[in-house]
Amino acid sequence: MKISRIEAWPVEMKLTEPYAIAYESVDSATNIFLRVETNRGTTGYGCSAPDIHVTGESPESVLKAINDVVEPQVRGSDPLRLARILEILKKDLQKQPAAIAAVDLALHDILGKVSKLPLWKLLGGFRRSFKTSITIGILPVDQTVASARFWVAEGFAALKIKGGTNVDLDIERVHRVREAIGAKVELRFDANQGYTVEESLKFVDAARGAGLELLEQPTSKDHADLLEAVTRKVNLPVMADESLLSLRDAFRLARGNVVDMVNVKLMKVGGIYEALMVNSVARSAGLEVMVGCMDESALAIAGGLHFALARPNVCYCDLDGHIGLQGDPSDGAVALRRGVLYPTDKPGLGFDLS
Repeated sequence: MKISRIEAWPVEMKLTEPYAIAYESVDSATNIFLRVETNRGTTGYGCSAPDIHVTGESPESVLKAINDVVEPQVRGSDPLRLARILEILKKDLQKQPAAIAAVDLALHDILGKVSKLPLWKLLGGFRRSFKTSITIGILPVDQTVASARFWVAEGFAALKIKGGTNVDLDIERVHRVREAIGAKVELRFDANQGYTVEESLKFVDAARGAGLELLEQPTSKDHADLLEAVTRKVNLPVMADESLLSLRDAFRLARGNVVDMVNVKLMKVGGIYEALMVNSVARSAGLEVMVGCMDESALAIAGGLHFALARPNVCYCDLDGHIGLQGDPSDGAVALRRGVLYPTDKPGLGFDLS
């Protein structure tokens, strides 16, 4: 089997509800979709969700990488030699993980289709579904509470509250949300690098009664010592997100006991192949793992879900990036029922683009 054709194209999708986090406001997302055809009729599909603030990539840079690097290097290769292809691409695309992720997903899709198995089974098959959190961006307190009530009524049993721009409002926000939703719903908080160490400590101490499950990336990704200082001084689990972009980052965070948990996103690390290695490092160090996402189409979310379903030490799922994307050509690649994600159970990623 040989790869005979590679095609990539951008799709801009507006968000039903624009949102804000500590360092940006978002009202749309452009994903790059990828089709990899073979000479035996099997076609794999992938997706890239670049983020200039996280991965340093734009839709334009991803398209250029696929056209200038991926297509000439990969066409004619055996798609089932997945590790070889991805290792070759990493040499020229070291700082473009979201571009590599699209290729990774397409190759895994082909592998599953040739094997006639859904990817989650092929990768390990540990669980059949996963509860996901739903993210609430930075809003006025009353709107945050209203949004929390809405999503709980929709069946979600885990909420992630965004903050990081005003610690006092964040403290009020999480307490008011907890009062509104009751004690049974899991509540997570993500500061997106917005706090100093002192603000992080103040937040954790003052938010103690809100029953938070974890604190995600409170301090700058450029200063691991700050993140470590927070981890060592609070009794709430601290998670790295933007600080984890590679296997080397995973090793550094694990070796130094910098955090308690890590958020593994396929677009940050370069796809499933790399995520499996990052996950192994985390497990060896006793770090809990969340599988997260960017603003991603349902096809990209499917990739994260298949990975999360396969590995036993993935404890949390934050795969809501497809919710509210208008005009997603891969709508239906995953099923969401009352806050729980399910794969389609078709071979590979389980969805073919028209």
